[in-house]
Amino acid sequence: MRMIDLSSWQTALMTIAVLAFITLVGVGVRLIAMMTIQQRRERANRQINERLKTLIAAYKVLGGSFTGDLAVDPSHLRDIKQRSAEQAVEGAEAATEPSDRPRRTRDAVEAALSDVILLGTEDQVRLAERAARELVAGRAVHIDGLVVALRDFIRQALDLDPVPADLAIPKQGPTRPSGSGRGGRSESGRGSRGGTGGGGIGIAGETPPASSS
Repeated sequence: MRMIDLSSWQTALMTIAVLAFITLVGVGVRLIAMMTIQQRRERANRQINERLKTLIAAYKVLGGSFTGDLAVDPSHLRDIKQRSAEQAVEGAEAATEPSDRPRRTRDAVEAALSDVILLGTEDQVRLAERAARELVAGRAVHIDGLVVALRDFIRQALDLDPVPADLAIPKQGPTRPSGSGRGGRSESGRGSRGGTGGGGIGIAGETPPASSS
């Protein structure tokens, strides 16, 4: 209050100008601090959203199946072809083009494990590292433990209620890729070339239309 001097209009004007300047400086500092904090929060939210998005995608790849073979086959396509050739030599009626679905499943699982190792929690990274070592060693891998860890973490991060303990959720395995890939194309090509009666491949259970002469 000692700085406020209203004895004359000159001093009063000077006092008001000084107070306005101090107020503007205070407001400016406060705005800069608020903008900095807001930018940090937005950056942190973006990082959390990207992390969740990546882990959710990994969860869908690693735990998209409840039925069938839930283990990840570490075999490469050359190994599958070699086994198919050996089976044909041992007495199979006809050698067929092996499906590359196990290979595509393994590739997708490896990419998902890499994402988990990059962005997962410590427990998730340990489970993913163990699965990766099993794949490198050429052993079939069950990843249901990692799937459960991802599911619990994602639900907690999204503020969802935990999965009820009284539910008996079946074990989950990797999503089976849709489509037949190269093997499916080669099979369809053989079918169209080897079809009987000159007709193409029809829907199962239907009789191909008779060709008009």
